[in-house]
Amino acid sequence: MALHQGFAQVSPEVGVLDDAAFGQLMDDDPESALGLLADLVGATDPVLRRLAARLAGRITTDLARSGPAPGPAAGGSPGASQRRQGRGRRRPRRPLDAIVHARGVGVGVDTDELVVTAWERPGTALALVVDRSGSMLGPRLATAAVVAAAVVLSRPDDASVLAVAKEALVLRAQGAERPAEQVIDDLMVLRGHGVTDLSLALEAAARQLARSDARRKVCLLMSDCRFTAGEDPTAAARQLEELAILAPADDRLDAEALSGSSGARLVFLEGPLDAPAAIQQALG
Repeated sequence: MALHQGFAQVSPEVGVLDDAAFGQLMDDDPESALGLLADLVGATDPVLRRLAARLAGRITTDLARSGPAPGPAAGGSPGASQRRQGRGRRRPRRPLDAIVHARGVGVGVDTDELVVTAWERPGTALALVVDRSGSMLGPRLATAAVVAAAVVLSRPDDASVLAVAKEALVLRAQGAERPAEQVIDDLMVLRGHGVTDLSLALEAAARQLARSDARRKVCLLMSDCRFTAGEDPTAAARQLEELAILAPADDRLDAEALSGSSGARLVFLEGPLDAPAAIQQALG
């Protein structure tokens, strides 16, 4: 943990998490701050771990609710967006600025300062598969948390979330009433494993989607698509009605290969702040 930028300021002593110092780190380098927070959720100190999990749940759901106003998605129509109108002549902050400011001073986010991105279409069921192999740490884990929060918030009645390594773990079943923050808590405390069975995960996602009567059923796979256990996932990917891969921008070769062999849509993620716009693009 000590190798993280700002760790000494954010946690100056055992069992302490300084919200003001974290807010400053978010202001200076939000992606590093979110990566640190994701790793703090797995800290050995139980008090620090609990404080970090509580803060992570709030921040990731805030980020999932906000985001840049989307442009036209590839192969689809422009997403709908609206800025909540501020009072008087005050110019609203960008969504991230509003969240950072609110968390830094210890108050709730002013909804007048958020851009609300509406990328979800009615009648769409979503199943999110998150790769929880050993490479999903820090910023990648923070990105996964924001994506999971966005999926649950967008489809509270028709979304599932699964975490996959050697086995597929259902964190939220299709149609279940589990709040986004509870799903995030479960996702972030899972420790990464060294193997990934993508075929098993996609088959599990298909079973979740089969429980929905939505007109459109989409599996979102958040992974570098490097499978190290089970069968080649191409066959399982082709069985899905619709598959979109959310892959790390700096680790794309295996994702490109699976996209090419299965026909899945491929979207690259730079970090947690890109998550809402990337989901919009993935849904087309």
